[in-house]
Amino acid sequence: MSNRSAGHVGRSTVRPNTETGRRAAIRTFLATVDGVPVDSVYNPGAVVYEASSDASRPPSRDLVFVIAHGFTGDVDRPHVRRVADALARYGAVVTFSFRGHGASGGRSTVGDKEVLDLAAAVEWARGFGHTRVVSVGFSMGGSVVLRHAALRPGTVDAVVSVSAPARWYYRGTAPMRRLHWLVTRPAGRLVGRYGLRTRIHHRDWNPVPLSPVQAVPRIAPTPLLIVHGDRDGYFPLDHPRMLAEAAGEHGELWLEPGMGHAEHAVEEALLARIGDWAAARAG
Repeated sequence: MSNRSAGHVGRSTVRPNTETGRRAAIRTFLATVDGVPVDSVYNPGAVVYEASSDASRPPSRDLVFVIAHGFTGDVDRPHVRRVADALARYGAVVTFSFRGHGASGGRSTVGDKEVLDLAAAVEWARGFGHTRVVSVGFSMGGSVVLRHAALRPGTVDAVVSVSAPARWYYRGTAPMRRLHWLVTRPAGRLVGRYGLRTRIHHRDWNPVPLSPVQAVPRIAPTPLLIVHGDRDGYFPLDHPRMLAEAAGEHGELWLEPGMGHAEHAVEEALLARIGDWAAARAG
């Protein structure tokens, strides 16, 4: 157990550009409260706001997005960078690799201890002086942003959960049955390590973490947006509907026609709508 606070900067590899007077991206390893190094990147945001709603408006200097990727993603994956680049038109962006993913340390617990990784990234984001923090999660990351907001009330100002499950241990689709094989079988974990750059913990959850649908009612009054595609091959529409019902009046549900699953399926226009929603609702 580390005695350092979450968000402690372990090593910075890219620093601000003081010669031009503009801040450049910063890359570093953050230390979680349980001592896992988390590979993280801070992007101060685009110079020109490019959203279709108001192309003349500069990005918000007080707004920062913290992006929680899906299982087997990491900070350098093209689909994660694409999301980050789109949201950087609206404010600063922090991306990071969950434990067991990419260059981060530790092993993936598939949504349990990952709350600690997100907590470190949120604290780091606040440290840059941003007064409004929006957590945006996809699939596994979508479940993590819900649990983080529920377990650590007041640490974020709005939550966006995209393609998230409502309940644990779901095996009702072929992709989820394959994922369970990957996580629970030694051969599957080898495939994860060497084929997907994802190191998966061999231990079962103990205790079982708060489920996303149990977490959602605890998020209020923080604004919550639930986004799900009607062609999601992993989680059918009963998952977002369960989350929306649990959220009640403080949550908003967008069911996207033709959209598949998570970062790979989200289109630029949808990312622009998410950016607009966050800028309007966060604080």
